[in-house]
Amino acid sequence: MMKKLLTVLSAISVTGVIAAATRASNAPASGTDYEPVLDPANFVSVIDNPYFPLPVGRTLVYEGVKDGQSQVDTVIVTNQTRVIEGITARMVSDVSTHDGTLLEKTFDFYAQDKQGNVWYLGEDTTAFLANGKTDTSGSWMAGVNDAEPGLIMEANPQIPDAYRQEFLAGQAEDTAWVVELGGAVTVPYGKVRNTLKTLEATRIEPGSYDLKVYAPGIGIVLEQSLSGAAEVASLVSVTGP
Repeated sequence: MMKKLLTVLSAISVTGVIAAATRASNAPASGTDYEPVLDPANFVSVIDNPYFPLPVGRTLVYEGVKDGQSQVDTVIVTNQTRVIEGITARMVSDVSTHDGTLLEKTFDFYAQDKQGNVWYLGEDTTAFLANGKTDTSGSWMAGVNDAEPGLIMEANPQIPDAYRQEFLAGQAEDTAWVVELGGAVTVPYGKVRNTLKTLEATRIEPGSYDLKVYAPGIGIVLEQSLSGAAEVASLVSVTGP
């Protein structure tokens, strides 16, 4: 897997990109500095952004390593929606397991505007701890406690675009930076081309960086930590529309 990662990064100047992402993630932000104004009338019911399509009924399965153990993530685009700040958002289920044991269950909420941008409006997440307790601290919802929506994918991503993916001060402050267009990567699902690669950073964990690779018509095909403990998730299968 590390060899594949090096192939992915071969066309990227990682040092320069990390420096750029650091500037973006450290940009001033607060409930008043970052307040995107979204018009519910400017949103559509179908999410068909080429790099982040969410057709109802699609299931994507990822395998990898997190927290030192193997993990399987099953992502399902449900037929359920939730109205968030007047916008009807699609609910996507993401269930993580290790050897059949439930680790985390998350419901993410996305919506696409008429220009083709996909917005991230919140997540309802529950982590199931080894002591039998649960942790919902990763949850946030736009409009609650001054949380703000963020972009998960631009309609026309270009290098070196940077954008906030979510915002709840001290809890959800991820920033993405477009670092490569038109590449290729091989994952268990197969070889995909014309990929989009982004680097992610967060003010909450200074010095922590992740790489994400998106494929047209599919969405995320690879996630890889570039710092700290080794974490990776690779696309294994796609079923449904």
